[in-house]
Amino acid sequence: MKFNFHIPTKIVMDDGCVAKNADLLAPMGKRALIVTGTHSAKANGSLDDLLNVLSSNGQSYVLFDKVMANPTVDCVYEGAEMAKREKADFTVAVGGGSPMDAAKAIAMLACEDIPKDKIFAGGYSKRLPLCCIPTTAGTGSETTQYAILTNHAAQTKTSLASPALFPDLALLDSKYLRSLSKDTMTNTVIDSFSHSVEGFISNRANAVSDTLALEAIKVIAGIIPAIAEWRLTDDDRAELLYASTLGGMVIAHTGTTAVHSMGYSLTYFKNIDHGRANGLLLTEFLKFTEKKRPDRVAPILKAAGYVSSDEFGKALDSLLGKREEITAQEIARYSSIAIKAKNIANCTVAPSEEDIDKLYRLSFGI
Repeated sequence: MKFNFHIPTKIVMDDGCVAKNADLLAPMGKRALIVTGTHSAKANGSLDDLLNVLSSNGQSYVLFDKVMANPTVDCVYEGAEMAKREKADFTVAVGGGSPMDAAKAIAMLACEDIPKDKIFAGGYSKRLPLCCIPTTAGTGSETTQYAILTNHAAQTKTSLASPALFPDLALLDSKYLRSLSKDTMTNTVIDSFSHSVEGFISNRANAVSDTLALEAIKVIAGIIPAIAEWRLTDDDRAELLYASTLGGMVIAHTGTTAVHSMGYSLTYFKNIDHGRANGLLLTEFLKFTEKKRPDRVAPILKAAGYVSSDEFGKALDSLLGKREEITAQEIARYSSIAIKAKNIANCTVAPSEEDIDKLYRLSFGI
């Protein structure tokens, strides 16, 4: 057996987690740049909890609450300029994947002088100290070295990737998930599910990532009926947040697969939520992989409690509902973009552009 596994992020999960761990935030700096969206962190109580802790620690702050879904390059440069102007010496992300990804880029850009046209070139080595407080059970970004940004030049989403982007601290409190709408909870959980499934069928998977992935798959699959019927308990939400964080640990080592690269076009051109986009494609890609590597798909189905990939698909369909319409012309365009993505090489069974075209068609019934 051979593997390499490294997660430098300190992870604490507990009820009242932020208030109970003021001592972990205290040494991070004197002035925080808080990175969040326009309203969710204010609505679910997470921002108030953070501000109370910063006040008790004698730490000042400035708020950057302009992060949109699928944050842009311009957005993170604006945030970095605020960090410099306000002399922030650490960063706290509060929210879902978009604020956390934006905060990583902002924390890095506050320390690195990188022209906008070189943002995706790599070589990042410095950033401000960073704490992430996730308020969805989706991306697992609190435990990854990735920051995904909208890349208008390539008409897709592109990742910044560097060990320097791993957060220093992640504080997990599932009470912040109580205010999520059914759509948001559904889409973020599908994203989380996709991470662990894709991680298991990645050719970079290892014994540790496999163990984490199968645990997360088991947890999520067991709660899918409750999500579909919208009868989640606090225990369910805690389990889903746990599974999301595990999924982040998985893809930190395995990367994602063609499912993500294909889904990015659905988000960029069709404005389909990222998690939903993955879900629309995941079943057909699993079946595609199963034809040549049934040994990698069988453990996924067993962990989820499904007897076949068709049953896997039915479970996802209970969350997805009616699918969007897509044309053959759109598929051809999206396939030509997806095949260029780096994560195509991560697939245990790597698709050709023709395969990708067919997978889109099967996924949308055309």
